[in-house]
Amino acid sequence: DMAEAVEGADLVVLSTPVGAMATVLLAAQTAGLSREALITDVGSVKAAPHRLLQPLLERTGAKFIGSHPMAGSEQTGIGAADVELFEGAACLLTDDSRVGNPWAGKLERFWEALGCRVSWLDASGHDALVARISHFPHLMAAAAAKVALENPADGNFGGGGLRDTTRVAGGDPAMWAEIVMENRDALRDVLGNGIREMSEMLAMLEAGDHEALRRWLEDAKIARDASIRRD
Repeated sequence: DMAEAVEGADLVVLSTPVGAMATVLLAAQTAGLSREALITDVGSVKAAPHRLLQPLLERTGAKFIGSHPMAGSEQTGIGAADVELFEGAACLLTDDSRVGNPWAGKLERFWEALGCRVSWLDASGHDALVARISHFPHLMAAAAAKVALENPADGNFGGGGLRDTTRVAGGDPAMWAEIVMENRDALRDVLGNGIREMSEMLAMLEAGDHEALRRWLEDAKIARDASIRRD
């Protein structure tokens, strides 16, 4: 019951696909959502929610700050719930509407109370970042699954490398198709860079250039090792 859900709420989290957020927010407002409530989301893109929700926000004076907790798995449904899901996870917040404090501070403390490490970006910066560190890796995992598992039975002979590399390809295809299409502008350049890297690697193999290939792999190892280094 929407009226019961929003009664007395000072924070509403839209946990729906981005395309459904405006409909859900309108229903919440119609059901009596307080004008003083802060609205946030957990969507994987941020330019679209800010754009799609703006007409509703302006009509009621409601406040929206975007949230993207970088946590989850390829699993779906209540059976995949994890009480420690947000512990140590990054959470990216976007305040393109310049809502500011005290609401920004309250939202930051909300995510920190769940165990997240909070950072602030603008929506376009967020979408460019997650195109590289989330959406592109997912597409590469899907491509790896299609190539390596052309015959699915071959997976019986694979080890940890195959499982680790293709794990996120097990995510919900409908959800990921929506995410990728919503962030396609940011993904174009990233995919182009990935294609160039693969083309360079293929050229090294065709030329038999062992040293160039070693340097290419070393550069990748250095980048990966630096990303997981902890003080």
